[in-house]
Formats: sequence, structure tokens, C-alpha cells
Amino acid sequence: MENWAHLFIEQVKATSALEWLAVILGVAEVLLARANKVGLYPTGIAATLLWIYIFLHAHLFAESLLNVYYVVMSAYGWYHWVKKRDQPQVKVSFASRQEWIVTLLISFVGWGVLYLLLTKYTPSTVPIMDAWVSSTAWAGMWLLARRKVENWLLLNVSNLFAIPLLFHKHLVMASVLTLILFIVAIFGYLDWRKIAKGERA
Repeated sequence: MENWAHLFIEQVKATSALEWLAVILGVAEVLLARANKVGLYPTGIAATLLWIYIFLHAHLFAESLLNVYYVVMSAYGWYHWVKKRDQPQVKVSFASRQEWIVTLLISFVGWGVLYLLLTKYTPSTVPIMDAWVSSTAWAGMWLLARRKVENWLLLNVSNLFAIPLLFHKHLVMASVLTLILFIVAIFGYLDWRKIAKGERA
């Protein structure tokens, strides 16, 4: 336990200013998401651009690719939420059966494809975990863009596996951020579920 604490302290000391900035923006993004505020998207885009660079440097290639996807989906989600001024905002709701099928396809097919790409074309030392974290996050982000309650569930599956993966790669503050995101996502799910039930009623 003492060794783990020492390793944690040493990694915190070694954390770059760029990683600290990415963490701060990431926390702001998830708090805005929990509050159901559209500002989560510009904040998230800024954070993900930083993480792309950081993860490439750490040889977490699927995580880096995931953040490219985040940028694209954030732009899509931003438009999907706001749409045109004369149209109502998309309401928070539960995923349909068809949306669940798409979600599972993104998760498992994406996992397999990413794993094959990582093992064949990159020097990744953690292809299984890197691919799984990314594919489940892809699915969660797709649901978030459509304002589905279950986005929090998929994002937390990703977070649960990402925490030890990031720590293993000596990205300790990214790991801490992911733990924070995991906790906030639990409350986000409860909040959004309440909103969706109210809309349905």
C-alpha cells in the first residue's frame, strides 16, 4: 500500500501543465453534462483536443482515436441539442430497443475492430483494454448526443476499465479525473432518469 501511495505521489508531481488543463476542462464538461447544459460541448471539445495529444504521447492509440471521435460527436451533439432556433430542444429520454441494438453493435463490433487495428498497426502493449475502453465510450457518446439516459451507463462501463488502464500508463491525473467522472456519472444517470420519467409522464 505504501508503494502505491508513493507511486501516486510521484506521478502527481510528474503531471504536466497540459494534463492538468485537460483534467480541469474534463471536470467542467461532466458537471455541465450532469446539469443538462449545452455548454458541455465546447468545453468538451477543448478538453478532447488536449487528450488526443497526451494519449498519443502515451501510446494509447485507441484512446487517442476515441478523442477524435469525441470531437466529431461533440460537434454533432451540439447541433443535435440546439438545432434551429425555431425548433424545440431534443428532450432527455430513454433509449429505444433499436437504439440499444446500435449501442451494443458499437460496443462489441467496435471492440473487435479496434483490437485488430491496434495489434496489427501499432506498438500498443494494452490492445484489449484500450479497445474496450474506447468502444464502450463510443457507444456512450452516441447515446449522449441523442440525449438518452443510458449514456451514463455506457460511459461508466468505459470509466470502470479506464481507471486502472490510465494508472498503468502513468497518467495518474487522467485516472483520477476518470474516477471523478465515474462518480459524477452515477448522479448524472439518476438526474437524467428523473427528467426522462417526468417527460414521459
